[in-house]
Amino acid sequence: MKPNRNPTVSAFSTPLLLLLCLITLYLITTINPSLLTISTTTSSSSPYHSLFLSLSSNTSASSHLRRLTSLPHIASSHADSLAASYVLSSFPFPSHSTSYSVLLSFPLLRSLSLLSPSSSPLRFSLTEIPAPSDPYSSLASLAVPTFHAYAHSGAVTAPLTYAYYGRVEDFDKLRSLGINVTGTVVLARYGKIFRGDIVKNSQDAGAAAVLVYSDYQDYAQGDVFPDGQWLPQTGVQRGSTLRMQGDPSTPGWSCRAGEEECERVDKDEIVRQGFMPAVPSLPISGKDGVELHKAIGGQVAPDDWQGREGSPVYHLGPGPGVVNLTYLGNETLRKIQNVFAVIEGGTRSVSSSSDWIRVQCSYLYVLLGNHRDAWTFGAVDPNSGTASLLELAERLFKLQKKGWRPRRTIILCNWDAEEYGLIGSTEWVEENRGVLTSRAVTYLNVDSAVHGPRYRASATPQLDALLIQASKMVKDPDNPSQTIYDSWISSSDSVPVGRLGGGGSDHAPFLQHIGVPSVDMAFGTGYPVYHSIFDDYSWMQKFGDPMFQRHVAAASIWGLVALRLADDEILPFDYVSYASELKRGVKTIEEATAGSPVILSPLYKSIEEFNAAATKINDEKKDLEKKFWGIPLRKDQSKLRELNDRLIMAERAFIDGQGLSGREWHKHLIYGTSKYDDYGSKPYPGIDDAIIEAKKLNTTDAWRSVQHEIYRAARAVKQSSLVLNGGLS
Repeated sequence: MKPNRNPTVSAFSTPLLLLLCLITLYLITTINPSLLTISTTTSSSSPYHSLFLSLSSNTSASSHLRRLTSLPHIASSHADSLAASYVLSSFPFPSHSTSYSVLLSFPLLRSLSLLSPSSSPLRFSLTEIPAPSDPYSSLASLAVPTFHAYAHSGAVTAPLTYAYYGRVEDFDKLRSLGINVTGTVVLARYGKIFRGDIVKNSQDAGAAAVLVYSDYQDYAQGDVFPDGQWLPQTGVQRGSTLRMQGDPSTPGWSCRAGEEECERVDKDEIVRQGFMPAVPSLPISGKDGVELHKAIGGQVAPDDWQGREGSPVYHLGPGPGVVNLTYLGNETLRKIQNVFAVIEGGTRSVSSSSDWIRVQCSYLYVLLGNHRDAWTFGAVDPNSGTASLLELAERLFKLQKKGWRPRRTIILCNWDAEEYGLIGSTEWVEENRGVLTSRAVTYLNVDSAVHGPRYRASATPQLDALLIQASKMVKDPDNPSQTIYDSWISSSDSVPVGRLGGGGSDHAPFLQHIGVPSVDMAFGTGYPVYHSIFDDYSWMQKFGDPMFQRHVAAASIWGLVALRLADDEILPFDYVSYASELKRGVKTIEEATAGSPVILSPLYKSIEEFNAAATKINDEKKDLEKKFWGIPLRKDQSKLRELNDRLIMAERAFIDGQGLSGREWHKHLIYGTSKYDDYGSKPYPGIDDAIIEAKKLNTTDAWRSVQHEIYRAARAVKQSSLVLNGGLS
């Protein structure tokens, strides 16, 4: 032991230190006595969050998925109702369901035959053939026949024309080559854009009908199921062609099941507005696609339009092969059912009572959602997400039993009829628009939790940092020696958080209609047996996630993000990141409008103001997070609530009541769908739509419309800046 060289200091240092502490505390409490109370609210460093990660169960995830996929369960079917009951009973929290009466579509009659001058007439069965070794093969006949929901009923006999992926640029290419598709049946490949837009683009080009197939080059690159993960030759991708969100008969409003008086739009009006197709269409298999290609002559298709090695040479047509296509559909009102579980928010009283009490912020909602309905068995889409949601709920229940309670209320949502057009979620959002606009903090969506390896996420930019932080706490299910973050950045210089503007899942009504900050996440980016009878538990067990560790990882990062949003005193939003993304989006507009008369300075100026406001509110957050000797002090609750309200409402300011031109339901002026691809995400979608139109017309009025959209976006950004600043102009 070292000798004490200064015994005087030793004798008096401890009492002096104690005296200084008392003086400091006196001064603090004289200024604001409430600061003496230590905050008891859980935060990002809460031990409950680490405990949540330790409670995972791949066995539970596997068991839930097996039960959910025991039968094909298309929306409104008896099997779908059984799945809803299973979810309702599996939620360990107070739960309930809400039902709506909506317009769904089912096939009554489908036929397709080919007349070719070089071969005998051929009639297609339009039937998927299950593999005898697949345990689910005996149940495959219970699945809905292959069809396009909301396809136009009709019969067409016409020559074939090949249009690659059916994109606008593909039809432009055909025109440049002198190919006229008017009156023909278009043959297009799945893979690049939403099928409803394939049909619409074909219709706009003059086609009489559309056939969409799964080309071997895209969907059969190796051994096919059950020996490999790829789509068998007879596999067919079902899906909707509805080009809107929600029940097409109640656009913008909802109709509860059993409601006698409900306004509805006529089907002919829906078609006239372009939301449902005006020409018939059918999805077909890769095998049938090959036979049709053999019957098409004329010019040889471009090299990049060809199929895989061994396929016949693809020609453009029209003809000489002629197809006879007949489709008769039944659009009918059916009952769908959303299921919810609610975890009430609150904080513990600091007084002698240990009871939980509700506080001001418990009225706020952190929403987690996944849909339940499937075109067939739905092992990947969507029930890998449903299984993860139920496994996540079990973990939260275990936390609750150990004393945890969220600061803000958490709502677990399980939607119906997503496959038809995000119908369940959209009807609920439209019905609860007023409440959600004032109370929803975020919406966290997981559609299909597991397609395969590699984590991906898309979000509104203020959530990027939170996603990165959460990814650093969850192990990579395919390499436990590193985190998801490590694998996420291994192939990129920066974490590739995507922008959330597409309309392909249930985040769309929350973000694009009412402006709720949102996330969508999954493992994998696609899978070949999508929407076919081969998307069953056996495929998932063999190829998607054999050990169900990806399901667990998806639930872990999903739940951890939710816990931070529900528990942190100050919401973990970063709008400085948003400012950077706003500027990045303008760069794409700048490139697209080079040489045009439009000016972008109003938008750039508003973004600079937004960045200043974002920096200011970040500084305010730091002031509220100050500590006394390393101990977080209780924050002024009125200031805390006011700051959190600004963080929440800043996203709402990007909503414009008029909506996008020609797409009025879509009201978010910063992120939205592409006009020609509902799956595609576009920054400043209104500006993008106007630019496309201006380049077609190249008139003064058209470019004036572009300028108008730039001013609209600039005003929205400025509104958001005012919200972040928290004061009136």
